[in-house]
This record gives sequence, C-alpha cells and structure tokens, in this order.
Amino acid sequence: MSLLTQSLWVLLLGSLLGLELIGKVPPTLHTPLMSGANAISGITVLASLTLIQKAGDNTALLVIGALSLGFALYNVIGGFLVTDRMLAMFRRKGDSR
Repeated sequence: MSLLTQSLWVLLLGSLLGLELIGKVPPTLHTPLMSGANAISGITVLASLTLIQKAGDNTALLVIGALSLGFALYNVIGGFLVTDRMLAMFRRKGDSR
C-alpha cells in the first residue's frame, strides 16, 4: 500500500470517526468540549506538518498535508473564538478579562 493510499485511509477514517463522535454530543455540552477539541486539532496540526515534511517531492501528499493543516488551524482558531465568547457570557459586567 502506498503512502498516499495510507494517508487517504487515515483521512477518511478520521473524518468518519469525528463525524460520529460529534453527532453524539448533546448541544449543551458542545461548547465546553470545544476546548478539548482544540487539543485534538493541535495534534492534527502536528501530523499535518509531519506529512508535509515527509512528503518530499510528492505533490499529492503536499496538497493533502496543506489542506489538513488549513482545516486544523481553522478549527483551532474557531474553537478558541467560540470558547472565548462562551466564557464572556459568564462574566459579570464589572469584571475585566
């Protein structure tokens, strides 16, 4: 099995597992769990950087690595913004950050 095929299988299975897990989370727990998801996306960022480094001249792996890096960074940044907004709802009017 080639490296590209293995990478595509990991992407497919990871996507399906993520979809299944997120679909089972009740809405009341979704936002507090966003911070934990940021840690998982941080691991995805590291895996994407590793894939880009190991890809060498393989353009397909470079594209997959760049896409996964972009999606993971988007998830991390969005997660922090949503978490910050959620925490702002629990601050008192006079409290500073």
